[in-house]
Amino acid sequence: MSHLMNTYKRLPVSFERGEGVWLWDSEGRRYLDAVSGVAVNGLGHAHPELVKAISEQAQRLIHTSNLYEVQKQEELATRLCELSGMEKVFFCNSGAEANEAAIKLARLHGHGKGIEIPTIIVMEKSFHGRTMATLSATGNRKVQAGFEPLLSGFARVPYDDIPAVEQVAAHNKNIVAILVEPYQGEGGIQVPQANYLKELRRICDQHGWLLMLDEVQCGMARSGKWFAFQHGSAVPDVMTLAKGLGSGVPIGACLARGSAAEIFKAGNHGSTFGGNPLACSAALATISAIEKENLLDHAENLGKWIRQRFRDKLSGLKGVKEIRGQGLLIGIELEKPCTELPMRALEKGLLINVTADNVVRLLPALVMSEEEAAQMAESVSSLIIDFLEN
Repeated sequence: MSHLMNTYKRLPVSFERGEGVWLWDSEGRRYLDAVSGVAVNGLGHAHPELVKAISEQAQRLIHTSNLYEVQKQEELATRLCELSGMEKVFFCNSGAEANEAAIKLARLHGHGKGIEIPTIIVMEKSFHGRTMATLSATGNRKVQAGFEPLLSGFARVPYDDIPAVEQVAAHNKNIVAILVEPYQGEGGIQVPQANYLKELRRICDQHGWLLMLDEVQCGMARSGKWFAFQHGSAVPDVMTLAKGLGSGVPIGACLARGSAAEIFKAGNHGSTFGGNPLACSAALATISAIEKENLLDHAENLGKWIRQRFRDKLSGLKGVKEIRGQGLLIGIELEKPCTELPMRALEKGLLINVTADNVVRLLPALVMSEEEAAQMAESVSSLIIDFLEN
């Protein structure tokens, strides 16, 4: 009998070691990892620079607490602000915590303007986390079911629908912010129209709202830019990060600029473990490796190549609805549920994920080679073809 709570429907495999995009299970079998810890292991497994940084930091100092200055935290905040154009950073341990910080920041912003019930516009099919606030913000009833009463203070609209946002703006005077994923991950790798974020920025500027971007899954070079908003010209007031930030060491961040960067005061928010020396060292090593290995351009170009490979193999096939994505955030939408595919893939030595019931989600490591990408595309295509034809 397992003493673990039954919160995960785990596949029947346990991994013992990894290298690059490959994992080996307890029986020595090798698997091509096309999920990378759900967009976490951007540098793949056992990246030398990351291992060295973690090892050296662990030998010196792992944790002191935020009662004191943390030099590595200062260094990481500076690097993230240089890369993003933001001004201040709050560090925590996960994407949910980063989004909690953003929600609290927006509410404090609203109360500062005299709004008694500050309300945040959020999107259908979104995913922001599993804490009560982020669960309430999430646009997925399966995730929310059984945890009512949910928190109030959220107005939901369809994703990639500017008229819907403008309609809310015309009728709800309590709106203080918009919280949105530049690309929806859990919602099925949804890619909006090119001007979507720019239009949201315009509306926020018009009404004095905060534009808050959840870049937990698409940030840290996965889209081919450091941050997804950099594909356009819509700079956010608040941005959240996690997943790929520490390459597997838990760390999250809530970044802000302008007036939003000055909202939190001492005592408004905090985290016991957030931004400790070990986690910050891992994040600094991640940034360094991405720069040294030119992984931004690699993610952009390899992602285009992979999506074209899938179009060559799957477009026109009955049952394949759409192939979409940005950088190494790739989705293949089928016309019927395909939740059995991860198990089928596992049996063939391949790790994939299915989200939104019918979207094969691929989040390969930024270090994946073209040869490995070709192998992934061939294996996933064969898997889908077999699934649809049998």
